[in-house]
Amino acid sequence: MVRKSVVSAISNGGYLQGDAHGHLPTMGSKEPLEQERVVLKKKITLLRGISIIIGTIIGAGIFISPKGVLQNTGSVGMSLIVWTVCGILSLFGALSYAELGTCIKKSGGHYTYILEVFGPLPAFVRVWVELLIIRPAATAVISLAFGRYILEPFFIQCEIPELAIKLITAVGITTVMVLNSMSVSWSARIQIFLTFCKLTAILIIIVPGIMQLIKGQTEHFRNAFSGNDASIMGLPLAFYYGMYAYAGWFYLNFVTEEVENPEK
Repeated sequence: MVRKSVVSAISNGGYLQGDAHGHLPTMGSKEPLEQERVVLKKKITLLRGISIIIGTIIGAGIFISPKGVLQNTGSVGMSLIVWTVCGILSLFGALSYAELGTCIKKSGGHYTYILEVFGPLPAFVRVWVELLIIRPAATAVISLAFGRYILEPFFIQCEIPELAIKLITAVGITTVMVLNSMSVSWSARIQIFLTFCKLTAILIIIVPGIMQLIKGQTEHFRNAFSGNDASIMGLPLAFYYGMYAYAGWFYLNFVTEEVENPEK
């Protein structure tokens, strides 16, 4: 009877799956032939999802970009306009990705959406460009900034050796890779902790600045649009610096399938 079942399944292009004890179903069995699916575990809660977005937006960019924006605009007023426009554009992008993340509940971010809309070839090209050019370059910038900031307290009186920065950068990248490979939960907990650290660092910058404004130190805003002459050719670079500082609002869509409730 079992032999007839096997022959019938093969001839029909199917397969047989045994029960928990390894027994194959017979011809007269009513048990369905089920195939187990491999799915991602939903380990990312609301707090973890928020920390991923905040943690990726608040990074090296906000500490590197302000100088570039101010240099390429030439005045405080113009730099504030650039920051505002970049923030509005990033908000529109974030809202668009929030809609995509709830409509197409698949992990992968850019790759998944291009695959669904334009097909496999553009998606394939996009993912390889991301893998070989975009992601390594962005990771290198962020990691090198991390290495420099970590070593600055130890080299106050002298220049930081480039080799030391590169070694700390390599250790940081390796540590992050190992943590993400070991456990999603642990990497999420560390992300939450680092997010609070980043918010604290931002508040240390913002609060004293607001206090100085309250005290009346507004001399830089009296003639906000007067300053160094900056050519219009510098504005695209200023916008690039600004958008780089806001970047990161799309990263949660890369792990949509691991989010407990994407709509929330």
